[in-house]
Amino acid sequence: MSSYAISVIAADKPGTMLRLTFDAGTLVLHGLAAPPADALAPALVWDPRIAKYRAPAYRYRDLAQWLRGRNEDAANDVFQARARTDQWQPPDLRPYQHAALLAWQMAKRCGLVVLPTGSGKTRLACAAMAAVRCSALCLVATRVLLHQWRDEIARHYHGPIGCLGDGEQRIEHITVATMEGAYRRMAKLGNRFGLLIVDEAHHFGGGIRDEALEMCAAPLRLGLTATTPGTAPLARLVDLLGPVVCSLSIADLAGEWLADFDTIELSLSLTPSERQQYQLATKCFREAFDSFRAINPRAAWRDFVALAARSEAGKAALAAFRFSRRLTSYHDAKRRAVAALLARHRCNRVLIFTADNATAYTIAREHLVMPITCDVDRAERDQALAAFRAGELRTLVSARVLNEGLDVPDADVAIVVGGVSGAREHVQRVGRLLRPAPGKRALVYELVAAGTHEVAKAAERRRALGHAATPPR
Repeated sequence: MSSYAISVIAADKPGTMLRLTFDAGTLVLHGLAAPPADALAPALVWDPRIAKYRAPAYRYRDLAQWLRGRNEDAANDVFQARARTDQWQPPDLRPYQHAALLAWQMAKRCGLVVLPTGSGKTRLACAAMAAVRCSALCLVATRVLLHQWRDEIARHYHGPIGCLGDGEQRIEHITVATMEGAYRRMAKLGNRFGLLIVDEAHHFGGGIRDEALEMCAAPLRLGLTATTPGTAPLARLVDLLGPVVCSLSIADLAGEWLADFDTIELSLSLTPSERQQYQLATKCFREAFDSFRAINPRAAWRDFVALAARSEAGKAALAAFRFSRRLTSYHDAKRRAVAALLARHRCNRVLIFTADNATAYTIAREHLVMPITCDVDRAERDQALAAFRAGELRTLVSARVLNEGLDVPDADVAIVVGGVSGAREHVQRVGRLLRPAPGKRALVYELVAAGTHEVAKAAERRRALGHAATPPR
């Protein structure tokens, strides 16, 4: 058995053997007549179909510890026997990466590490895998990250690397998988790996994807994210991955380990016609939404959407909300500002971030720049990024694809035209510019529609960076 599995034997009653097995993403406890009267009891659910107790696979570590504590014999048949590997060459780490790795190890190798984009979270994950040297499954958010992670691991690991996603289905001792690919297969994969690494862990903590983590029995877990999730998602992530063991912001690392940067907020007024349209749309939405919140003060946004979809007035309110967002995402003043900034920075490597693909394509057509969206296939995207790094392309525009993980180290100017996901999205976008280089100082422009919902959002983004913006101009 691997070092992370139990190899002791125990019994619940004289002549009755306790045995723990893995079954389709759950753990089955054989030989237990009644649930234990302790903290483990809520994890165990009686399954009348097999007359045995079950528990979610992610509770393996707790169940294993409970079995050991009984001081009896127990059979643990959860994990397939996997030998340790010596094919790792541990990567060199920066001091803060060493500290994060140590904090994770001190937390019994379970926990969340919060480090800004560009600070080397993938390298930290490689160091963790090299330290434990057991089988590992790395979950990533996109196909782009799938290949970037595999390339980075290959620099430090000399064995075969498995891949689940983007048309590949190969499982190895070290495997990288998209979250969707893992979700579909975890019922069979859940006992194949001793270490589970979750990149962009903020995608979990409040949805159906959480089942992928629940069905994995890996007792060692490392979650990576650029921003600390909200209270409710964080509580769920702590349950699934472990506590926050290290948290650093862009401000903590900028200047020494990340490129320093300046932010300039441009407050841009709507035209009289745009202002009138915005106010009418906002009024229509607020009347319906405020009425809903008065009756349902604790309801979530999705509850309002579900209720609004049942009436003509509600549908009109949702349509007005969407219209107001579209109007502010790329109004006339933003259009002129983008043109002026591209002219000013024609010799820089510029990333333009928009709220949606439609705006990205509009800017691409207006300025003959390359769009990077989910509609662009991998070959064309890789070709465009290579041309950007070589200086053949000076500008890329994207709505979401550039937000998470995509490596564009040569960019030094960002124009944030609009966004939809708030502070976390902004931190990820700014991080695209902060790969360090000698003498580099990045510049971030935020285009904000004055007197609209974007003003409060901009303030929230600045707080998330921990880095004061230059006053609005």
